[in-house]
Amino acid sequence: MSITLIIIIITGIVSFTAFTNDKVYNDLIFYPPAVTYDKQWYRFFSCGLIHADWMHLIFNMWALYLFGTALEQAFISVFAQMGKIFYLLLYISSLFFCLIPTYARHKNDSSYRSLGASGAVSAVIFACILYLPLMKLRFFFIPIDIRGFIFGAAYLIISSYLDKRGGDRVNHSAHIWGALYGIVFFIVMAYAFSNYPVLEMFIGQIKSWLNEF
Repeated sequence: MSITLIIIIITGIVSFTAFTNDKVYNDLIFYPPAVTYDKQWYRFFSCGLIHADWMHLIFNMWALYLFGTALEQAFISVFAQMGKIFYLLLYISSLFFCLIPTYARHKNDSSYRSLGASGAVSAVIFACILYLPLMKLRFFFIPIDIRGFIFGAAYLIISSYLDKRGGDRVNHSAHIWGALYGIVFFIVMAYAFSNYPVLEMFIGQIKSWLNEF
């Protein structure tokens, strides 16, 4: 079974449990003061296992399945035997790194909570786009294909705007930092543990596509 499917199954089981069990929900959610005063660092990771509702869970896991399946195969291609391990490391570590700015902003805020795997999913999506910048994406409200790198740029711009505006109870900061972390992780690991020129290939694919016009 793929690492992606294992993550989806575990996340689905824990999220379902938290939907009906307040103790599980409260013990796992990202609550900055619990980290600050009680040293409950595990919350950086555990909050990625629970979601606000079914739609939140389904959307995240659907995105993880689509992009994660492709990225997992890409990592196997680039890193050979270490591919699955590096893929799992990306996912787990991104849960932590995507929330560092959130924690810095809310470390003493007793009214703040955050949950969901969106930051880690963003890391997977953007690492996948780095490898496949010309992948075609289509959304139900846009009747045309969008290239991956164009979607990525629009995603970061819109997320940055929404984060600055605030007021919608969505942790856009985690989305942004998760996305950036996914890019940096892939670049660093590729140059350290493989011969795959990740940045050169990314730029080369885009140049080739632009030259068609």
